Amino acid sequence: IEAAHKFINDHFPDCQGALLAGSVVRGEATETSDLDIVIFDNNLSSSYRESLIEYGWAIEVFVHNLTSYKQFFEMDHDRARPSMPRMVSEGTILKDDGVIDSIKKEAMDILSNGPKEWSKETINTKRYFITDSLDDFIGCSNRAEELFIANTLAELLSEFVLRTNRQWIGSSKWIIRSLRNYDEQFSNQFVEAFDIFYKTGNKNQVIQLVDDVLHPFGG
Repeated sequence: IEAAHKFINDHFPDCQGALLAGSVVRGEATETSDLDIVIFDNNLSSSYRESLIEYGWAIEVFVHNLTSYKQFFEMDHDRARPSMPRMVSEGTILKDDGVIDSIKKEAMDILSNGPKEWSKETINTKRYFITDSLDDFIGCSNRAEELFIANTLAELLSEFVLRTNRQWIGSSKWIIRSLRNYDEQFSNQFVEAFDIFYKTGNKNQVIQLVDDVLHPFGG
């Protein structure tokens, strides 16, 4: 927090608001964690993002004026990956000239309302891609190819489960975090099925998991 305040004072002393977000705020910081800092500065004509190292920290700064952030809120909502709303909602206030409360409320409203509902056509299309990957997975006997097919299948399946239940999705570590946030028991089954495959090559639990997920939608 001290480093974040120094960064604001040195680089954005005239900004209207600033937040510290990310793993440090959530109490999940590791040796490689950086400081995610969101800036609101109405003197800027457009938004930008920058990575730098100062005060002994890697810093990722997201800089917006008092309207540009809305476009990022909208884009994140459309893709169902609420990176910006999540940072704003969870962020610790570093500076506030009276703008942060309303922006935080916008972010929390987006998060609580969830993403757009998938249409039946979209669900059927996604079912097709999952089934196609599953067929490749079942029929493949090349270990190197199996690994990458499994990766694709895991990503498609996690997206399908979350979006058909009006939940936010994510990428990388946020895939499993999103699954756990939705249903911890299912996320454990998901991890176990793919973990067994990666360790032993046994595909049965992955195949059963896919069948169980797709069954309510026609298989």
